[in-house]
Amino acid sequence: MSVDTYKTIKAPTEGYFMDKRSKFYSFAYPVTSEEEIKEHLAVLKKKYYDARHHVYAWILGKDKEQYRINDDGEPSGSSAKPIYGQLLSHDLTNIAIFVVRYFGGVKLGVPGLINAYRSAAQDAIQNAEIIEKIVEDYYELRYDYLMMNDVMKIVKDDSLDIVSQKFDNMCNIVFRTRQCNSEKIKSRFENLLGVNVQFLKTV
Repeated sequence: MSVDTYKTIKAPTEGYFMDKRSKFYSFAYPVTSEEEIKEHLAVLKKKYYDARHHVYAWILGKDKEQYRINDDGEPSGSSAKPIYGQLLSHDLTNIAIFVVRYFGGVKLGVPGLINAYRSAAQDAIQNAEIIEKIVEDYYELRYDYLMMNDVMKIVKDDSLDIVSQKFDNMCNIVFRTRQCNSEKIKSRFENLLGVNVQFLKTV
């Protein structure tokens, strides 16, 4: 896998596991921000308001630099950590998995909980289509209309994907490019006198 790609799931999926009448419903979502994750959690807590636990683990970023686990009242290390372990073992990022537990009246013990949460998370992942995504950098260009031909030549030569554009006396273009090409393309625009290049974000 090249340095500017990562693996995630294509679409939301669900999984299920049961042990000693305790039911574990798992929900996996592709995500790109903590805000999205909070929204998914709020929806699940509202829908499954009568469940005993809403455990989750998530990872964000190409290099998996952001992550969080939450046992939601289960014994420490017994629930969210096994979910997180499944994300790592499948080399996934930009993904959140929530496991909703309905207690069946019989305590499973820590080994039983580890197996249950791991199995529920694994089932959701197995039901998902895993895809490889390219990391892209977004830039904004600002330039005088007289520079239009020079700017558009680079856009055409490098087959840049224009996200938005506005042409007036002062022009504005937002484009995205594969991260491994980012520095080279940025330098080409910076070498044009009168063109302002601003990095916006990485997705």
